[in-house]
Amino acid sequence: MKKTLIVIGAGLESIPVLQRANEMGLHVLAVDANPQAPGFAYAHEPIIGCVYTPEITVAALTKWSKKGGKPQGVICAAVDAPGTVAAVAEFFGLTAVSNETARLATDKKAMKDRFRERGIPIPWYKEIFSAQELTQILEERRETLVIKPVDSRGARGVLRLVYESADMPDPRWAFECAKKESPTGRVMVEKHLDGPQISTEGFVVGGQPFCPGFSDRNYEFLDRFAPNIIENGGDLPSFLDQDTQAAVKELSGRAAIALGIENSMFKGDMVVHDGKPYVIEMAARLSGGYFCSHEIPWNTGVDFVGAAIRLAIGETPEAKDLIPSFQRGVAQRYLFPKPGKVIAIEGVEEAKAMEGISMVEIRTAVGETISPATSHPARAGVVMARAATREEAITRVKAAVEAIKIITE
Repeated sequence: MKKTLIVIGAGLESIPVLQRANEMGLHVLAVDANPQAPGFAYAHEPIIGCVYTPEITVAALTKWSKKGGKPQGVICAAVDAPGTVAAVAEFFGLTAVSNETARLATDKKAMKDRFRERGIPIPWYKEIFSAQELTQILEERRETLVIKPVDSRGARGVLRLVYESADMPDPRWAFECAKKESPTGRVMVEKHLDGPQISTEGFVVGGQPFCPGFSDRNYEFLDRFAPNIIENGGDLPSFLDQDTQAAVKELSGRAAIALGIENSMFKGDMVVHDGKPYVIEMAARLSGGYFCSHEIPWNTGVDFVGAAIRLAIGETPEAKDLIPSFQRGVAQRYLFPKPGKVIAIEGVEEAKAMEGISMVEIRTAVGETISPATSHPARAGVVMARAATREEAITRVKAAVEAIKIITE
């Protein structure tokens, strides 16, 4: 009899996880609030629930289970919904993060408090309650700060405040911008640490961390999108030396364990500042942006999503399957057209035909309106390239991005 896996989220970036679960011979349930969610086409059963409202999803799955269904695992894919995963796992007695770990992983203030208690290196931070308090902190610290919602995602409401710079926004506007993106109206600031930023992704298995995912994050458009902080893909393998990479991976694992992650996955936002690694944030889920499903396997040979699914259904992947067997070049870039109405999209087939281009995904269409890029969901498409080396992959992806023209008016 097939084991049943519940996948929380059926959006575009969830599809590779649903596909992998099918390949593994599982019976797949996908949960989403959108009846037209594209991932439903890759599930045996669509369940109308809510990714970010645990009680709605548990109620929908309770109704499903009364027909005799019993799941063996639950996982979330490309959505920051560990709270829903934890609630479903608790209800059905499945392997997943606990409710407390899910809370820590989605409340950035609580997360930083836990890291500070456990001696995990993090930037200075503080919850704030008014624009006046923000102004006072800027005057006292006189340094670059990041303001963000305590409990949002996808870079929504995250702003870089460069003290006394020409493009520093009014503190009142910055505070309100962050606050409106928080479901609970909570805001925090933290010190902006200069240095290379890294995305890590790995597992804790039986108390032992593994971190095969390691990508240099690309922030080449900090000035273009200021004060918003918008990432433009990343590059693998890292340019950092092996000792620094090892230190970052070790810290990622310690941070995951500090959050209470056991027999599950973690995704770290890390920075190397003055030669020392720090944790910016840590998520208890599979990443979005095709990092876990495409970039890590292409770069390392590790079947990351397969391992995550095995953990979710109560199996234990072998250690050898979680350790990279090679390091090949992968580069990812996003498409940022000028805001306006899309009147033409050109060069897509040309880009797809270029050597080493492994993905071209356009997320807009003629007639749609491109909004200013203020968060990650605003990106209009993604391009990924592979090569023997990092440098060649970067060259290839840049050429493909140049070939694609999303024309607006």
